[in-house]
Amino acid sequence: MKCNKEELGLEDGLKREWIITNGIGGYSSSTIIEANTRRYHGLLVAPLMPPASRMVILSKLDENIQTNGKSYDLYTNICKNYISDGYKKLESFEKEYIPVFSYKVEDISIKKFVCMQYGKNTVVVYYYIKNQNSDTKLTLAPVVNNRDFHSLNKKDYADVKQTIKGNKVKLVIDNNSKTPIYMNLSDGKYIKHENDSFKGMYYLEDEKRGQDAEENHEVPGRYEVELKPNEEKYITFVCSLEENIEEIDGKDVINKEIVRLSEIIYDTDLLSEKKKQSQNPVYVDLVKTFVTATDNFIAYRPSFGLYTILAGFPWFLDWGRDSLISFEGLLLKTRRFSIAKEVLLTTIRDVKFGLVPNGYSGYDNRPLYNSVDASLLLFEQVKKFLNYTSEYEWIKTNIYPSLEKIIEAYTGHIDVDGNNIYMDEDGLISSGTCDTQNTWMDAKIGNFAVTPRNGKAVEINSMWYNALKIMEELTILTKGKQDAKKYAELAKKCKESFEKKFYNKKRKCLYDVIGDSKIRPNQIFALSLSYPVIEPNTEVARQIFDIVTKKLYTPYGLRTLAKGEEGFRDRYEGDMIKRDMSYHQGTIWPWLLGQYYNALNNMIKSEKKKTVKAELEEQMVKFRQEVASTFIDEMYHNATIGNIFELYSGTNKKYYPGGAYAQAWSVAEIFRIII
Repeated sequence: MKCNKEELGLEDGLKREWIITNGIGGYSSSTIIEANTRRYHGLLVAPLMPPASRMVILSKLDENIQTNGKSYDLYTNICKNYISDGYKKLESFEKEYIPVFSYKVEDISIKKFVCMQYGKNTVVVYYYIKNQNSDTKLTLAPVVNNRDFHSLNKKDYADVKQTIKGNKVKLVIDNNSKTPIYMNLSDGKYIKHENDSFKGMYYLEDEKRGQDAEENHEVPGRYEVELKPNEEKYITFVCSLEENIEEIDGKDVINKEIVRLSEIIYDTDLLSEKKKQSQNPVYVDLVKTFVTATDNFIAYRPSFGLYTILAGFPWFLDWGRDSLISFEGLLLKTRRFSIAKEVLLTTIRDVKFGLVPNGYSGYDNRPLYNSVDASLLLFEQVKKFLNYTSEYEWIKTNIYPSLEKIIEAYTGHIDVDGNNIYMDEDGLISSGTCDTQNTWMDAKIGNFAVTPRNGKAVEINSMWYNALKIMEELTILTKGKQDAKKYAELAKKCKESFEKKFYNKKRKCLYDVIGDSKIRPNQIFALSLSYPVIEPNTEVARQIFDIVTKKLYTPYGLRTLAKGEEGFRDRYEGDMIKRDMSYHQGTIWPWLLGQYYNALNNMIKSEKKKTVKAELEEQMVKFRQEVASTFIDEMYHNATIGNIFELYSGTNKKYYPGGAYAQAWSVAEIFRIII
């Protein structure tokens, strides 16, 4: 993906972002013109308790070129009443594996590569500079901080203690000796600054979100590099929480990261010679783009000794629900089966009360259990794992006992964190209270539940039936038909009650929650799982699919509420309260297209009539083409380069991205659809 000079203007450049990650929850991110527009942007955002407790360490690295008696700033910074114009020197921005910035100043060419060292809280900025006819000086000014990535630094000056040994600098900010910052440059000299700060960096995206948008950073010094006429130089700048950085070579770090990602892409088998599509350069590039994107969300948790899936950047950690929805696209589609096993072990590690943790505290790794669906989603992903690997014995030994405990708990009563989960006499699952939000539509303002879905929710009971059928299947293989009989009977009762109580005759679709006739996308789960609770080749199934298509489908995802319903809002914008009020009230979520895709696949597979089957297959072709066209354009030309946002809003005239700018389940599900 390459943005040429005409695409690097101020307006477009500030809207488009990039991100790379380090495999332990840290990341490097900014806009394509290197202007930070969020408090979450930074060249080094490092987790102190990987993947949690993220800190903004290095905000930026501001470059200046002096030649022929003139001074040129290459950086773009935003203050309330001023924007520097370094972006005008940018010739191109590229990102295949890592971001690459190309600058031109008079007859001097500068190429800048940004790369994180995998598994380390270390960022490398590597420069190739080709000087021409004049003596030239390159100045690099590190703009540093040491703050929680959610907060802002308002101090005029921090207490910065520096230990300098050549070009290696150790920084201790505000006596935080537990988190010293190390910097080094492979060339030139370091000049210490006294009480120098960048005051008033202004974050435009924070302002749009109704947040405080202004903060200060420290500029502890600068590096100066002299270039002689016609000289070429390769220079490595390193910023890290690791001490031993002097020997790090930027080119070596970059090469290792490219090799690592290339091997992951190769191992997917998606580009093998036997796949005819692999000869298509567009397809090849798409595979590289998506597989690279999937890697962003796979992180190692040292405290667990296991891999996990991070829900999204910049602010999400590993959420049980999100991890499991992303599981197939991130790990199975890419054939990372050993990591898939570890993620499943991570998922069941802290099962309690029959609940898979919905997440972990970002500050003490404490498991959080505010979810009714995460435990049920586990069954679907176990089934998917077996479809890809056939490793039944491993599931039997490591996962099956947890599945038994979950089913047992759900047939009883789980009353922790306000979940209030129980199986009613009709075999259906009821959950939540009027004050809790434990489905995926979980926006809450204080004690006010924006989308109160307590009671018998349609996707929860679709998942419950699916879990029972999968448990029946696994138990037959594990213990025999007699032991599996109880799950079969529960499933039968659930299905009979579901068909009677969830069908809304008036609107010819399913109730979102029994008693709630609002048209929402959650009903698609009745058709999309491995064991659909509504038979996919029935008239009812067609009615459900048709109303979801007509009322909720967009090329960017499914709407969370149909237009015309009470509470409908089609724009996600403003302060937190305004955003939460619209979060699931008409916004568009890309990940739901994965369930739409599954439902259509199930309908095709189950259809006996050739003409109807052909119509559905044609519909599938058009659907996949539209999704591909939409998100190729998004990933290559709009929004986040090489990634997909959490949600979209607006109408068919204009759609706006919102939420997290790199979301795991968005990437995973779109990847499944178009590759």
